[in-house]
Amino acid sequence: MYEHTTITSETRSTFYQQLAEQAFHLVSDEPNAIANLSNVSALLNLHLDNINWVGFYLFEAENNELVLGPFQGKPACIRIALGKGVCGTAMASGESIVVEDVFQFPGHIACDADSRSEVVIPMVRDGVKLGVLDIDAPMPGRFDEEDARGLEQIVKVIVEHANL
Repeated sequence: MYEHTTITSETRSTFYQQLAEQAFHLVSDEPNAIANLSNVSALLNLHLDNINWVGFYLFEAENNELVLGPFQGKPACIRIALGKGVCGTAMASGESIVVEDVFQFPGHIACDADSRSEVVIPMVRDGVKLGVLDIDAPMPGRFDEEDARGLEQIVKVIVEHANL
């Protein structure tokens, strides 16, 4: 059974490692993917400062688009075409994307006018697109490459253990 613990670390690297460990304990014994993604979005919302949206978009291969999954924040865009916006671009490329200022990202999809920066981490298993982790913040420059690397650890836990 999962037991919440406070994360106390002096480095972001250690912070994300501890967060990934908590994510593992949340998802490793639960077979339901929606429950797992819901709990991980709540965990991230609890521990990440200065964010206004965190959640998942799941890939629908038959429609070649991302569909809104579990999240924390304001209501969001429901469908995003592959290659469109930050989420669709990250899913198409298979690469994490850090956007310091969403107004400078060509084709940015403004689901929440208050969002100013964004990080998107694709979820892929054995070459199969599963979806993305998307996190928005209300100020420019909230995320950097160190955040992306840390969040990639959490996505690795999800891909390997959340039954997607």
